[in-house]
Amino acid sequence: MVIANFFGATMAADAFFVAYKIPNLLRRLLGEGALSTSFIPVYTEYLTNRTEKEAKKLVRVTFGAFTILFVILTALGIIFAPQIVSVIAYGFTDNPEKFRLTVLLTRIMFPFLMAIGLGAITLGILNSWRMFFIPAVAPVMLSISEILFILLLTPSLDIPVSGLAYGVLAGGFLQFLFQLGPILKKYGRLIPSVNFKHPGLKTIGKLMLPAIVGLSIVQINSFVDTICATLLKSGSVTHLYYGNRLMQLPLALFGTAVATVTLPMMSENAAKKEYSHLKDTFSFSLRAISFLILPAAVGFIIFGGPIIKMLFERGQFLSGDTASTAWVLLFYSTGLIFYAGVKVAVSAFHSLQDTKTPVIVASAAMLVNVGLNLTVVFVEKVRVIFSSGGLAFATAIASGLNFFLLIIIFRKRMGFIGGRIVTRSVIKHFVSAIVMGIILYRLSAVSSGWLIYIRVPAAIIIAGIVYLAVSLVLKVPELESLKEIFLKH
Repeated sequence: MVIANFFGATMAADAFFVAYKIPNLLRRLLGEGALSTSFIPVYTEYLTNRTEKEAKKLVRVTFGAFTILFVILTALGIIFAPQIVSVIAYGFTDNPEKFRLTVLLTRIMFPFLMAIGLGAITLGILNSWRMFFIPAVAPVMLSISEILFILLLTPSLDIPVSGLAYGVLAGGFLQFLFQLGPILKKYGRLIPSVNFKHPGLKTIGKLMLPAIVGLSIVQINSFVDTICATLLKSGSVTHLYYGNRLMQLPLALFGTAVATVTLPMMSENAAKKEYSHLKDTFSFSLRAISFLILPAAVGFIIFGGPIIKMLFERGQFLSGDTASTAWVLLFYSTGLIFYAGVKVAVSAFHSLQDTKTPVIVASAAMLVNVGLNLTVVFVEKVRVIFSSGGLAFATAIASGLNFFLLIIIFRKRMGFIGGRIVTRSVIKHFVSAIVMGIILYRLSAVSSGWLIYIRVPAAIIIAGIVYLAVSLVLKVPELESLKEIFLKH
């Protein structure tokens, strides 16, 4: 909300979001994406079958090796920032001022990779200990830092948006330090060591390579979206970003949360060869995310405009930006359940220390996404129909393909996974969400001014109550299961 108020969908906002995407790419490839998911199964195996001394040594050598890697990558990123930006944001090369600003912001934020990369190791350690709250709260440090830097620093700078970039950098290191505290409390002094021949580190590296390739494919999809958006009308990059950010809220709260919790659980099941428990966890995870994600998807499709208006429409963010962002959010939301499902399915494969299969499947999905994106850009040049919303819809279609292929392969490998039970539950969740959507549509006329801050939350609360009520009538089993989990914890 603060970023939208100060920078709207201007040139500065487009430059920042592209620049932020570059270190973020490497963070997801080498940090909380490939590194965390490769580290957790190996570290969990050490905790389960080896001594605490051996587990601590694995932590030390992992910190040592990846600190060296992140320092080298950060230096290269700062040096070659112009070349990187010219590839990632090809559409900006026609505007020298926009291009130079993007390069400057990229150089400021590249050390963010180091902070978040090391934070991925601390995240993996805490999750392996079944500590999920601290890693989940840690990103708040990033948000707080961004807000404070915008409010306190940007007004005094010649290039105001650079203050936001410094806020990102500071927030990344605060996030890492926030997660490091509990680890130092248990392990005491934790001095990184360099031993590239350590067997555990070698296993992490072997698991990471295909995981990096798979995540590279996911990020290629994201960058193709960005490149194509730079070829559309001005502001398209920003509209795509805000639509994606809103979509990420329920995905992080429910989809990513379920995948994060189940990875160490399924990894422990795999280490003990308790495959029936692994499949039960996987089946319940799919049903849980369906129950939690479907109402959010329907809500965004029907009520996205009022939500965006309440959150962002002020200052430099205009009513036209609200309409364009709502259009993007609508199409992203059609694939929301698939994005969450892919996260859980990939975690299941990673728990079995299989990082290759998700790569192959993601490759097929990438080709579909790239083809659809290029089609959207071609159509837009002839006649404006989809705009940036078409890019979001292409991503949704590709994610659906990714999800179903992963499920089919997992089913063939592991046998019965409760597919009929999952399907029956999803149908009940969908019916409940549709009834909720009808009520929400009746409440979608939202006034301007301060009343919007009352009517939008009230409509969302009413919709949530309706969804739960219909779920009770239909006797949705996940409602009772989730209730027991919340009461227990």
